[in-house]
Amino acid sequence: MSHEYPFQLGISAINWVNEDVWTVGDHYTGEQVLADMQRLGFHGTENCRKFPKDTKALQEVLRAYDMRLTSQWKSVLFTDPRVREQEMQAFRAHVDFLEEMGCKHVVVCEITNSFQDYRKATSVQVEPLTEEEWGHLVEGLNQAGAYSHSKGLQLVYHYHAGTVVEGPREIEKLLKLTDPLLVGLLYDTGHAYYGGEDPLELLQTHFDRIAYMHIKSVRQEVLDWKRENNISFTEAVVKGLFTVPGDGCIDFAPIFREIRDRHYQGWIILEAEQDPTLADPVIYAERAKTYIASTWGNL
Repeated sequence: MSHEYPFQLGISAINWVNEDVWTVGDHYTGEQVLADMQRLGFHGTENCRKFPKDTKALQEVLRAYDMRLTSQWKSVLFTDPRVREQEMQAFRAHVDFLEEMGCKHVVVCEITNSFQDYRKATSVQVEPLTEEEWGHLVEGLNQAGAYSHSKGLQLVYHYHAGTVVEGPREIEKLLKLTDPLLVGLLYDTGHAYYGGEDPLELLQTHFDRIAYMHIKSVRQEVLDWKRENNISFTEAVVKGLFTVPGDGCIDFAPIFREIRDRHYQGWIILEAEQDPTLADPVIYAERAKTYIASTWGNL
């Protein structure tokens, strides 16, 4: 990056290619995405469905664009003990893949009752977990965190809109019940705001558990429209719910000040999750870079 930060600034391929709504950004190839990232001056990104699946091929293409893999999302169904062993087996394979790619973090999200839960047709409202399900989730996360730790990776839990861990209460509960040595937190400004949390307050309260970050902003008018019309999360995303820092309603100055004062040195991944035909990823990434540099410089 042209601007020097104490943290590492990367960018997600989700700015180009959506992982949940496959029609959004599907025209891009992995190499087009990486070429754009390289031109923008980024050197770290998360995995993408358009990238090669084989580790050797992926390492080769990333090397060609002077890029490294920072992590990859892993959906889990730890609340259901009946599928625990197969879920843990898939999780271990995922961690082994990330270890081979040189990653230090594995991003995890429980998808029971969520928009991603392939076992059932879910409504706009997410059904909360029972106490028994919470117990299974915590057990699964601690077990997964222990395996990650044994491989030199840190498990970071991604609280997420439209899932069972979305708002302040669930985040607080998850962190209280899980082993802090095994389960870290992925700090996401956009999903914090969506879930009714003050992103700054969340950062201040749980900084010691935060090991990885996503930064994006929220368009308040789209969030209001979603809530007033009982629209699904994915539909709101397609309509432009999220945008880059500097373009939405989140003030990043106090957030960056906190990051600076707490000496955070890990990865911060720039996200927007917009329809690239409506919001050009390169233009928005350039705007975000300018905003971040200016905001950081004015602290």
